Amino acid sequence: MTDSILLAVGTRKGLWLGRSEDGGHTWDFTGPHHAMTGVYSVMIDSRGDAPRLLAGVTHEHFGPVVAASDDGGATWSEPELATVAFPKDTDASVERIWQLQPGSPSEPQTVYAGVEPSALFRSDDGGRSFSLVRGLWDHPHRPHWTPGFGGMAIHTVLPHPADPDDVTVAMSTGGVYRTRDGGATWEASNSGIHVSFLPEEYPEFGQCVHKVARHPEVPDRLFLQNHHGVYRSDDGGAHWVSIADGLPSDFGFPIAVHPRRPATAYVFPLVADAMRFPPDGRCLVYRSEDAGGTWTPLGNGLPGSGFWTGVMRDALCLDDAPDPNVYFGTRSGEVYVGRHGGTHWTRAVEHLPDVLCVRAATVSGSL
Repeated sequence: MTDSILLAVGTRKGLWLGRSEDGGHTWDFTGPHHAMTGVYSVMIDSRGDAPRLLAGVTHEHFGPVVAASDDGGATWSEPELATVAFPKDTDASVERIWQLQPGSPSEPQTVYAGVEPSALFRSDDGGRSFSLVRGLWDHPHRPHWTPGFGGMAIHTVLPHPADPDDVTVAMSTGGVYRTRDGGATWEASNSGIHVSFLPEEYPEFGQCVHKVARHPEVPDRLFLQNHHGVYRSDDGGAHWVSIADGLPSDFGFPIAVHPRRPATAYVFPLVADAMRFPPDGRCLVYRSEDAGGTWTPLGNGLPGSGFWTGVMRDALCLDDAPDPNVYFGTRSGEVYVGRHGGTHWTRAVEHLPDVLCVRAATVSGSL
């Protein structure tokens, strides 16, 4: 039985699920699931016998919850009470769930949630219940973290695939932090990341990181899109070097990596923080195949002009097929698929609400 591709698209007004049986040429979509809610995070968990879907759903009146589906989105379960919630002694409340991320393969029931305000939660029962990671919440830097333009949230959670005690997170505005003892203690990991809006250009923390991606087969290699700046680390985030040369702009939100090629990364540049449009109104994904040494624009099949929308931090991804597709969703409600690593693009769906997140994975044909 051949595998199919499951594509999850979270928007400001619900979740859409696409299914392709021919490698991404054609798609069948269902939705809206969780209509009229903001779906800021989606996770396709392939660690078990069958894929499990988790969605961070924000109800305007009831707040954020984690909804789950074990049948490909046909049915969903939502807890009666919020399972991602701060203890009473913190005097804080969860505004949004910005990230849902599976833990290391050796911990098949572990799920992490990054939330606004900046905090990390951990589940050890597959996302049914969560507890606050106090080591990060109680960090002495936390009182000095400040909101970025989109809020103050942990939007990136990167468990090390071989060491469950090693987890890296990123936030706006605070920077990159890493634990090597399962969350008990955390250290800032921002050496080399430039800050243009603070008196100190290379501070210990305070960077407005937009997204970080880890390569699954070379886990010490990380790629980072900053608020002005694109970087690479080859030592797990201890040091960062700029790889922005060759891009039309060093500003943008998402960054993604090829699942099997450690030197291949993708970004979607925008003009600048005050002009959040693609340069010259052209829809182009940029790919580097030499770890950021050079960049190539990929636009075959994409709009060549008049493209005045953007791509958010979690709206660019690759699937895990042997020859992976690249996906991105726009703030104008379109989702594009780049076959053969982005060589040729087609539009999978259009006229959706503002796309917030996109995730894709191969799943069993029987799902």
